[in-house]
Amino acid sequence: MLNVEGNFPEYAVPGAVQHRFEPYADNGGSVVAIAGDDYAVIGADTRLSTGYSIYTREQKKLFQLGARTVLGATGCWCDTLTLTRLLTARLQMYQHEHNKPMSTPAVAQMLSTMMYYKRFFPYYVSNVLAGLDAEGKGCVYSYDPIGHCERSNYRAGGSAGAQLQPLLDNQIGLKNMQNVEKVPFPKEKALALIKDVFISAAERDIYTGDSIYMLIITADGIQEEKFELRKD
Repeated sequence: MLNVEGNFPEYAVPGAVQHRFEPYADNGGSVVAIAGDDYAVIGADTRLSTGYSIYTREQKKLFQLGARTVLGATGCWCDTLTLTRLLTARLQMYQHEHNKPMSTPAVAQMLSTMMYYKRFFPYYVSNVLAGLDAEGKGCVYSYDPIGHCERSNYRAGGSAGAQLQPLLDNQIGLKNMQNVEKVPFPKEKALALIKDVFISAAERDIYTGDSIYMLIITADGIQEEKFELRKD
């Protein structure tokens, strides 16, 4: 409607205010696991960050769940702490009830069930589980956000997982190679490969860097090893 002067009136329209709930935060990090005939090696970087801000350069992302089982978890750090705390509690309940530790395949199935239970509000965590099965052979389990589990001999996850997985497919899986015989992958070569792929990831992913923390799982126990990466 026109005013007295014959012009359209000037209405004061306030700006729209939008309220959003952001329950997740991506704190970065990458994890790689390789399994052999009698060992499993899992490694993760130690950088914890958000965007261009680094919270700490010395955060371990590997969680020992038993004498033969280790979980590597990256992503939203608060979800990681919640998930691993619940896992530890359930493992203690199993130990007290059955008077024996849970095997690595059983831990893998339990983790899958726990993640599927939260499928409508999932944990924002990239999980890779490594260890030895009941026969003493190395095994690696990877998961999608709602708990689908797959066993393999090698897997990469986290912020640089899409960059690391093709290198593992080439060096371990020998994908699309003809007249090449697959041979057992020795533990020393697996350790060297993990270091090489993380060096490559640190050059191209700002959320991966500083150091690699590795755990070597064998029938004799779990050994630790650390390797420095670039810190910029």
